[in-house]
Amino acid sequence: MSDDQKKPFDFMGFRKIASAISIFLVVASIALLGIRGLNFGMDFTGGTSVELEYAQAPQLDQVRSRLTEAGYDQFVVQNFGADTIVLVRLSEAGNDQLAQEITGVLEASGDELKLISSEFVGSQVGDELKEESGLGLLLALVVVLIYVGMRFQFKFGIASVVPLAHDVIIVLGLFALFQWTFDLTVLAALLAVIGYSLNDTIVVADRIRENFRKMRVGDSWDIINESIHQTIARTINTSGTTLVVLLALYFLGGEAINNFALALIIGVVVGTYSSIYVSANLLMVMGVSREDLMVPAKEGAADSEEDEQPPEWLNRM
Repeated sequence: MSDDQKKPFDFMGFRKIASAISIFLVVASIALLGIRGLNFGMDFTGGTSVELEYAQAPQLDQVRSRLTEAGYDQFVVQNFGADTIVLVRLSEAGNDQLAQEITGVLEASGDELKLISSEFVGSQVGDELKEESGLGLLLALVVVLIYVGMRFQFKFGIASVVPLAHDVIIVLGLFALFQWTFDLTVLAALLAVIGYSLNDTIVVADRIRENFRKMRVGDSWDIINESIHQTIARTINTSGTTLVVLLALYFLGGEAINNFALALIIGVVVGTYSSIYVSANLLMVMGVSREDLMVPAKEGAADSEEDEQPPEWLNRM
């Protein structure tokens, strides 16, 4: 690159600061998970599910306030299939008597409704779900490592999986810090964060690989900087439009999907950061070079070049 050409922003110039921030956030998140733990929802801890049918569609906020006034806590109220059908999920264990109590509390306000069904979810099912969800996240990371390692190169596989684990741990750490409810919707959001962050990281990694093979001047620092510079507009545009939708879901989607949208908002922000400063930073630490990304020569290529040389009599013409 000549001196008269404008050099790209030195993203890697902040790599040490970014490393310190990432290490602090990951260590703090792990500490919070160990000290405070996650506030698991009924999906993981067990509880009671009560399905009610109203004569007219109720206001869910009013239903929640009535249950709160009656002394119930740690519950979720949402529509179930229709505006007139309400599903109340409580963390406390109960039976038909608890369902009747819930129905009586809501009928006392003058609403006309009837009990459709009630169901108790045992804690054993919740414990199994915790183990299976953890194994599912771990399996997703292993599959990503294998795929990227085969698709690109092993160093790129490491530089793709570590940012995914970084993003998931930070999201979990914030949920532990603020004790937001962790349920199946949040688990689904974590899997979506893995997919989103991986897509962003692959775009950057592919451009880095391409530039290592195409750019003849510059060391790894210059090539990675140029690659991030070339993809940063796409990254910001994609993250920005995604955040607009997620913010709309968070503020307008209702309580049932608030934590889902919140986990995705945090994951998109952290994933955008990690695709630039965690993934590329790891490539620098592992010393990625042109030799790692050279396309191996095909067998017989040298012989074929000799065969393609023009005959000696033609050279004398």
